[in-house]
Amino acid sequence: MKPQAPPVTTNTKGETRRVGVEIEFAGIEPHGAAELVAEHFAGRMENLSPHRLKVVDTRWGDFTIELDAQYAHPDSQVIAHEQPLEEDDAKARQRHHERIERHLRTRELIGDMVSGLVPTEIVCPPMPWDTLGELDNLFASLRNHGAKGTEDSLLYGFGLHLNPEVPSLEVKSVLAHLRAYLLLAASLRKQIDIDITREMLPHANPFPRTYALKLLDPRYAPDLDTLIKDYLLDNPTRNRELDMLPLFAFLRPEYPSELLRDVLIKPRPTFHYRLPNARLSAPDWNATVEWNRWVQVERLAADTKRLDQRTRAYFKEQQRSFIQRWRNRLRQWMHR
Repeated sequence: MKPQAPPVTTNTKGETRRVGVEIEFAGIEPHGAAELVAEHFAGRMENLSPHRLKVVDTRWGDFTIELDAQYAHPDSQVIAHEQPLEEDDAKARQRHHERIERHLRTRELIGDMVSGLVPTEIVCPPMPWDTLGELDNLFASLRNHGAKGTEDSLLYGFGLHLNPEVPSLEVKSVLAHLRAYLLLAASLRKQIDIDITREMLPHANPFPRTYALKLLDPRYAPDLDTLIKDYLLDNPTRNRELDMLPLFAFLRPEYPSELLRDVLIKPRPTFHYRLPNARLSAPDWNATVEWNRWVQVERLAADTKRLDQRTRAYFKEQQRSFIQRWRNRLRQWMHR
């Protein structure tokens, strides 16, 4: 299977659009996964801490491989924000050294304790969309070495995240993609067959109906600040199937919201698509499968006439009473 071309293949600089991929799995610890990444992408491994590694000097950039548990890794703020030490204060230097050592040992111990309970995560550098096949080869190798995906256990609420570089930074384009996603979200959930554990966990929650109605009102024509304000009002969380916070933080770094300055939000000119399962155990599944599903959203967003028609139809349907909508669906079901 080849990656399907999106309607807009280049970014605002005329370069091939890139997509970052994040994948969670069990069955292989970070060091073993990093070895496979280094082998496939001709990179060099670097140990950052006992449960976090990087593979550097690959043709696309650096891969990060780690246990997906915040407290399994050293806190850079704890280390960096220590008070400056007087050069002649040997006791203060010793206390400083001991505090850092205790912090590092504690985080390593936490990582040892949760290893096997929390997933390993590979965070890939942005790659040109038409090279995702190289990543599919890595996924196949992970599978062959025992990686387990979402469907292997009720405890595995693992996901695959795609971070497609936006085709445009204009508000009109961002709004079109949000509308297209809202219209296709139910269909995508059915295609992906979202795992029951992931349905119960909050990480990829659907958008609330109130927000869909607001955004799909044909009269809605916001500027950037209004678009961000309305999004934050109904979605004050990272846990959405299409997380817009990294893009909004990139577009408006000075926007007055603490949420956009959360240390876990990395500003970048991408959509953060969090919906797919991580079906690493399935031989016919890979990153290209989920990319091709995402392209459906981009195609609808780019088709102005069809997007407008579907937006108006959705909004009109939702304005009808519950009884009217129920009767309409019953009639459709009876005529199948």
